[in-house]
Amino acid sequence: MEKTDRKQLEFYGGGWISFLPFLFFIAIAIYISVLKAPDIKGMWVGAVTGLIVTFFFAKDKMEYSKIIIEGMADEIAITPVACWIFAGLFATILKSTGLVEGITWAAYHIGAKGRLYTIITFLACALFATASGTGFGTIIAGISVLYPAGVFLGANPVVLVGAIIGGGAFGDNLAPVSDTTICSATSQGADVGGVVRSRLRYTVAASIITLIFMIIFGGSGMEASQGIPYEELSKYMNPKGLIMLIPAIITIYAAIKKGDLIYATTLGTVLSTIVALVAKLVTVEQLIGIEDGNVIGIIVEGIGGMVDICILALLIFACVNVMREGGGDKKLLGVAEKLVKTARGAEASIAGLVIIMSAIMGLNAPPILAVGTSYAKPIGEKFKIHPYRRANLLDATANTLVYSVPWSTALLLAQSLTKDVSAQYGSAIPIVTADEIWPYVIYCWAMLAVMIFSIASGWGRTYIDDNGNEVKKLPKGIEINS
Repeated sequence: MEKTDRKQLEFYGGGWISFLPFLFFIAIAIYISVLKAPDIKGMWVGAVTGLIVTFFFAKDKMEYSKIIIEGMADEIAITPVACWIFAGLFATILKSTGLVEGITWAAYHIGAKGRLYTIITFLACALFATASGTGFGTIIAGISVLYPAGVFLGANPVVLVGAIIGGGAFGDNLAPVSDTTICSATSQGADVGGVVRSRLRYTVAASIITLIFMIIFGGSGMEASQGIPYEELSKYMNPKGLIMLIPAIITIYAAIKKGDLIYATTLGTVLSTIVALVAKLVTVEQLIGIEDGNVIGIIVEGIGGMVDICILALLIFACVNVMREGGGDKKLLGVAEKLVKTARGAEASIAGLVIIMSAIMGLNAPPILAVGTSYAKPIGEKFKIHPYRRANLLDATANTLVYSVPWSTALLLAQSLTKDVSAQYGSAIPIVTADEIWPYVIYCWAMLAVMIFSIASGWGRTYIDDNGNEVKKLPKGIEINS
C-alpha cells in the first residue's frame, strides 16, 4: 500500500494520543533542564519513551512500527543529518587551526582598549561563530583569551562577557553551518542559502543596536593601568591563524551563493585542510591518527561531535510522523484555526512557542525541530507565510533567551570560565556571575526586540503564491489584520 493511500493510523483514545511522543519528549526535556542538566542524550530518553508508550495505544501496532521508520527515513529528516555531518567536520577543522589565535593577535597588536576593544571582541566573536557555526565554542574561546586581555585593557568586564556571548549567538543564528540554521531551514523545506540571505536584515538591525550600546557602556570608566603581560597571552596568539579567514569566507560565500550546504562545507573542508597543512597550523597526524588501537584526530572529532543531535533529529521526526499519520496535525490546526486568525497571529504563536521552549530547555536546536515540524510548517502554510520567513522566526527567536536568561547553559558556562580565568591571572580579573551577566547580553535582547517589532509591524514578512514565488503582498483569499 502506498503511503498516500494509507488509512489514518488509529489510536485507542483518539487522534490526540498521537501527541504522546511529543509530550513525553517535552516533559522530560523540561525535567532535566530544571535539574540543571540540559543534555541532548537525556532528550533521547524522552522521545524514545514517548514512542514506546504510544505503541501500546496504536490499534495496528505493525503499521505503527512502519510509520516510525518512515519518519526517520523521510527526506526532511535525513537532510539535516547529512548537513550536520559535513558542517561538523568543517567547523572542527576551522576551530582547530588557529583562527581565534589569529584574531586575538590582531586585536592585541592594534592597541585596542576599553570600548574599542569591546566592539572588536563582539565583531571578532561574531565572525568566528559565523565561520564555525558554534556559539558555545565561541564563548569558550572568547572568555579564555579575549576576556582577560580586555579587562587589562580597560573594558567593562560584564559588558565584555556579554559581547562575547552575543557574538556567539550572532553566528549561531546566521552561520550557514550552524545546527540552528540547518534545523530551521530544512524543517520548513527551505534552502540554507536563501534563508541566510533573508536573515541578514534582522541580524544587522540587532547588531547596530548592540554596537550603539557598547559605544556608550563598553569602557570601564578607567584607563587601563597596566597592559596584559605578553608572556601570559602569547601562547594564545598566532598571526598565522588569520590565514584561516580565507577558507572561512569562501565557505560562507559558497553556502549563501549556491544554497547547498554540503557543496559549501565540502569545499570549505578541503580548502581549510590544505591551507592549514601548508601554513603548518596542523599536521596530518593531528587530522587523523591511531592511538592505543583507536582512530583519533580532528576529522573523527568533527564527525563524531554531531552524533547526539543527529540521533535526536531522527527521533523527533519519528514523533512527527506518528502525530501526522495519527491525525494530530489536523487537530492542532483545528485548534489553531479558532485561536489564530491572521498571519501575524500565526507568527506570534510560532515565536512564542520557540522562545518558551528554548528558555526552559536551555538549548535551541531541539525546540526549532519540535516546533518547526509539528506546528510552524502547517500553520505557516495555511497562512501562505514564506518558508524563509518561518525559518527566520524559528531561528532568530531560539537564539535569544537561550543565551541570555540567568539559568541558561551559556551563562553558567561563561560564569565558570571567568572563574577559571581569574584563577589563572589573579584577582585583577574578576569572576562575573550569571546574575551579573544576563542584562548585558545585548545582542540577544536586541534581536528579541527586533523580532517582536518585525512580527507586530510585518517588517520582513513575505508570502508564497500558488506558483511557489515569494511575494510581499498577501495572496488573495487570506484575510489579515495588518
